[in-house]
Amino acid sequence: MNTVSVAIATMVLAAAPAVAYAQPFSQAPLLGQIDADHDGKITRQETIAARERVFKRLDRNGDGVVDEKEVETARQAMIERATMAEARLSNQWKRMDQDGDGKVSAPEFQARNLVFELADRNGDGVVTMDEIDFLRGLLGRAG
Repeated sequence: MNTVSVAIATMVLAAAPAVAYAQPFSQAPLLGQIDADHDGKITRQETIAARERVFKRLDRNGDGVVDEKEVETARQAMIERATMAEARLSNQWKRMDQDGDGKVSAPEFQARNLVFELADRNGDGVVTMDEIDFLRGLLGRAG
């Protein structure tokens, strides 16, 4: 599944009918975002609210309808985020290859914390909530 399809699927999931869960959504962050009161359950009202948020994000000019131009704008934004994430991942992978042999050994891999380094956008050794939110956005989190 390509990145655009994943992003679109994420948006569709945000608009899907509510499903009740008995536990917090630690393994499904998107569902956790829909669960506005964090009680481990998604109510019909929470689903409606999530759909409203998605619609507002798509309706860039606020005219109450989503037209082809707005869909294309959203699609392009998803592609740009995916492209940026892909470039960062590629750069990080190259940095892990410390001996330059085109391969990353287990010791080279373990010497780097890829997720931390991807999140630490400014390279200051500290991950802030803004950086985590940016990373979540790159991963297509709707909300």
